[in-house]
Amino acid sequence: MNTMAEARLQTQKKSSQDGQETSLWSSGFGMKLEAVTPFLGKYRPFVGRCCQTCTPKSWESLFHRSIMDLGFCNVILVKEENTRFRGWLVRRLCYFLWSLEQHIPPCQDASQKIMESTGVQNVISGRAPGGAGEGQVPSHVRKEVQRILGHIQAPPRPFLLRTVVVPALEEFWAAHTSDWALLCRLFSWALLRFLNCLFLNVQLYRGQMKMVQKASQAGSPLVFLSTHKSVLDGILLPFVLLSQGVGVLRVAWDPRTCSPLLRALLKKLGGLFLPPEANLSPDSPEGVLARAVVHATVEQLLASRQPLLIFLEEPPGVRGPRLSALGLSWLGLVVQGVQAGIVPDTLLVPVAVTYDLVPEAPHDTCHALAPLGLWTGALAVLRSLRRWGCGRRVCVRVNLAQPFSLQEYIIDARSCWGSRQTLEQLLQPIVLGQCTAVPDTEKEQEWTPVTGPLLALREEDQLLVRRLSWHVLNASVASSAVMSTAIMATLLLFKHQKGVFLSQLLGEFSWLTEETLLRGFDVGFSGQLRCLVQHTLSLLRPHVALLRIQQGDLLVVPRPGPGLTSLARLSAELLPTFLSEAVGACAVRGLLAGRVPPEGPWELQGVELLSQKELYCQILLLLHLLPQDLLLLQPCQSCYCYCQEVLDRLIQCGLLVAEETRGSQPACDTGRQRLSARLLWKLSGDFTDSDSDDFEEAEGRYFRLSQQSRCPDFFLFLCRLLSPVLKAFAQAAAFLHRGRLPDTESGYTEQLFQFLRATAQEEGLFECADPNLAISAIWTFRDLGVLQQTPGPTGPMLHLSPAFASRDSQEKLGQFIRQFICS
Repeated sequence: MNTMAEARLQTQKKSSQDGQETSLWSSGFGMKLEAVTPFLGKYRPFVGRCCQTCTPKSWESLFHRSIMDLGFCNVILVKEENTRFRGWLVRRLCYFLWSLEQHIPPCQDASQKIMESTGVQNVISGRAPGGAGEGQVPSHVRKEVQRILGHIQAPPRPFLLRTVVVPALEEFWAAHTSDWALLCRLFSWALLRFLNCLFLNVQLYRGQMKMVQKASQAGSPLVFLSTHKSVLDGILLPFVLLSQGVGVLRVAWDPRTCSPLLRALLKKLGGLFLPPEANLSPDSPEGVLARAVVHATVEQLLASRQPLLIFLEEPPGVRGPRLSALGLSWLGLVVQGVQAGIVPDTLLVPVAVTYDLVPEAPHDTCHALAPLGLWTGALAVLRSLRRWGCGRRVCVRVNLAQPFSLQEYIIDARSCWGSRQTLEQLLQPIVLGQCTAVPDTEKEQEWTPVTGPLLALREEDQLLVRRLSWHVLNASVASSAVMSTAIMATLLLFKHQKGVFLSQLLGEFSWLTEETLLRGFDVGFSGQLRCLVQHTLSLLRPHVALLRIQQGDLLVVPRPGPGLTSLARLSAELLPTFLSEAVGACAVRGLLAGRVPPEGPWELQGVELLSQKELYCQILLLLHLLPQDLLLLQPCQSCYCYCQEVLDRLIQCGLLVAEETRGSQPACDTGRQRLSARLLWKLSGDFTDSDSDDFEEAEGRYFRLSQQSRCPDFFLFLCRLLSPVLKAFAQAAAFLHRGRLPDTESGYTEQLFQFLRATAQEEGLFECADPNLAISAIWTFRDLGVLQQTPGPTGPMLHLSPAFASRDSQEKLGQFIRQFICS
């Protein structure tokens, strides 16, 4: 990146008064804001390869080195070149002509096939358990099936799809269309104006799209499994994939994210909604019938080879677990259809959509998002048109990971599963000082409840769906592009919370971008460094203050208060890039906590010898403490393998150096290692034996902290990346003796959140004042055995467990958490 090497900014010669806040346009940036388009260089990392352990055959297929050289395309930019025609008139009607050239398959009404499916007929005739044969009239059940089917979907309208999903200014065919179709054309035109006002561009990597297009030609249906950063994802992704020739995408919507009027429109556009009866108990007749209809709908969808989009994350603004219960239900139906032989195989495609700023994200994290409706959309259009030209439009990046075979995963992934224990079994004895040995067992932590059609699956298949979801979500996050706002928010929050000069900020922005690319993560931006930082600061304008100083430079200061909470939410997008190093740095901090004072000099900390076995154990403790929603570890990867990866990352980044003790064999000398007494080859799934051997070997290996000049700042930066969640957990431990228990989970969550907000006002820890961190702390303490859940008259009640009822036990818990925090 040649442009990233420019770290100096020309400032104006005119000086102004000290501390005077100025606008962005008069601060020495010079020209107006330029559109920032993604970097088109050759040396970007290619992200999105599938897991070689679980799906080795898929890893070899659908990929070729040549696709890494393909560039990007802006899918919302339709020009004359995108049509078959040329000319002055074509340039003004290109949207209309391009929409007519899109291939939309003929509409098929599958309601009769769903009614005649085996599962639905078994329920109607009463041959299925809990069916309708026990005194219920079959004709009434048929009407009930039609009602449930109407709640799930409506017959798609291809012409309506063409006018709404692919916006165009078409001719008024009054003789052949209804008033409703004309209204939809007007709505599509408004939607087109809205998207152009909202986004600078929507970038898609052609190499990734090439893999998906090649996979679609194999004959197996495609199921896209996506992250969920915005309510607009369900509108944006079908448009992107339709424009690339994948076809009309069926979207599994969450009814909580849209109003009833918008829900009715989305059904006509091919949207799918899970009926409420599907969440009833397994022995309920209404629940059995609804699940049979949903299952038959998915079977027809797979048999017709229509692509399906499922969101694996909860909708934005919803407080709770990261993994969506609704997404698990839809994915379970797909797995059940493949296992039943409806189709020979299905290709799963992890998808990630990233934004500079989420358009509908609230400034206050205390309030959840309101459902998206037609009236709210119209108001958003008016607000966007009002600020059109202000330059605060965001960029969007869509990443498609390598497709992999669901059938191959079902067969191969089970061999990587091992025994697991609860967090209470793993950590509670260590926290209370009852033992020091860390059990060599994986952690079992599932926060997403089993609901809907997933209830009808066997327990083994439910576990398969859960671990498949974690696997895909890990792939989606790993392929996500890091946006400029995430890098800027990380620098301002964790390195320069008291302010930084713009000239210094330019250099550090370039440094953090290069560090991101070196770790195999892509970025969703490029351009001249000055214009790029200008664009980013303009987006973060509500959260930062720009002060012009007398020397002509500019001082960038994060605004205290809720602005820091917003910056923390943005910086969380960068955490997966440095997660391994951050876990390792906090583990080293915990190892040194009992030896060296935290405020001691770096040279004093570098004197201490750190054995590899101690590092392994400390990393394991931190991995068990941190929630799975944050770590997103692959189910096929052992914690001990991840410990070695963390240690390798610390060595590669230069924080740890090997220390060769007297009389020991040099660490780089592999020629004299005695391998005769050990097997040279071991099974890849046999993690326990190989890792225990590594632990025995690790006893004689030692490391020291590097004494390079850049290491102290980088070590502190890595530790601070995990500080929001660790400090929130520490404050939750301190709140145990203050909280009013017993209480409901929602009530105690509100108590803890108010305590986090009060502490933020007193101590300035605004990055911890997040309701999701409060929920995460309570659920972690519940798994750890600090809080226990008992049934109550108004629902489950939380109360302190006997093991942590004393202040001494609570103080031990707080000390255990605080050892990983670097002040």
